[in-house]
Amino acid sequence: MSLVNEAQVIDALSTVQEPDLKKDLVTLNMIEDISIDSDNNISFTVVLTTPACPLKEQIKTLCIDAVKSHVPEAAGIDVTMTSKVTSTCNHHHCNHERPLKEVKNIIAVASGKGGVGKSTFAVNLAVSLAKSGAKVGLLDADLYGPSIPTMFGMQNVKPEMLDKNIVPLEKYGVKLMSIGFLVESDTALIWRGPMASSAIKQFISEVDWNELDYLIFDLPPGTGDIQITIAQTIPLSGAVIVTTPQDVALADVSKAVSMFRKVKVPILGLVENMSYYELPDGTKDFIFGHHGGEIFAKTQGIPFLGEIPIDRAVREGGDKGTPYVLGYPDSATSKAINRASMEVARMVSITNATPAEELS
Repeated sequence: MSLVNEAQVIDALSTVQEPDLKKDLVTLNMIEDISIDSDNNISFTVVLTTPACPLKEQIKTLCIDAVKSHVPEAAGIDVTMTSKVTSTCNHHHCNHERPLKEVKNIIAVASGKGGVGKSTFAVNLAVSLAKSGAKVGLLDADLYGPSIPTMFGMQNVKPEMLDKNIVPLEKYGVKLMSIGFLVESDTALIWRGPMASSAIKQFISEVDWNELDYLIFDLPPGTGDIQITIAQTIPLSGAVIVTTPQDVALADVSKAVSMFRKVKVPILGLVENMSYYELPDGTKDFIFGHHGGEIFAKTQGIPFLGEIPIDRAVREGGDKGTPYVLGYPDSATSKAINRASMEVARMVSITNATPAEELS
């Protein structure tokens, strides 16, 4: 029996293409720790670009099939799947003096109008990514209507200070910051645009986020000063836009898409929330319209990240401080949210690997 060598394994794996990045795993430096014992049992590690990769099992199967096909002497094949999240600034030009240097990717969650479930999606996106093994932070940038304290059940908790910086709170594996942690819940913030922009800059520069794979900004609805300040202050990996299917919501979404394009922020995709209500007999009631978000995304040439059905428990979880994906992990709505979250992570990886001049 001839002993398999490492070069044979590398040659085999060089035939496996990463489905999104369109290059082989060897060229992408995604193969590590190749080991071959005296019985020709082969083991190696595949390093994905995110722990939330929706193609994990597909890539693993492709690797096993490639080794079996190209190295017939192989006895056993053991593949370990791990991940190392890519960083926006490793692939695109970033100012060396930029804030949040230890944050690999910054994702803006936006909506054209209020009431479409943007904050609910941002919360569950953060928790879903954290469950996958990523280091995640969530910044409530909606200064006038902060909802993160309520949605995490932390209305009366205050952050600590360390060396003149604010230490973010943490729950469910997510680091958290909101103006709601710093002011009384019944206090109205009567701030003009420059004051709001200044507050957001303080949250960016004076909060001790440390190392994060993803920092999610839950933006206020619309296209105002806060959104523009964030886009001009930090290198956003991209924006996720949340809408509902009806025409009045989609009319406002087009303005949000236009704004992000004007400030050259990649649009990672669109999520259609409250897509339908599933009746007890399994049929779907499209309360707010049928596939409006998907059609809009296709028309605008942006990725469609998925549709999320209505579930009363989503609202109840937000009010009680238990994110829905934790309270009802096996429900159809949770599975839809998790799929959309994996698509967000996937689109971040694709965007990071795309030359800056090709991004619109």
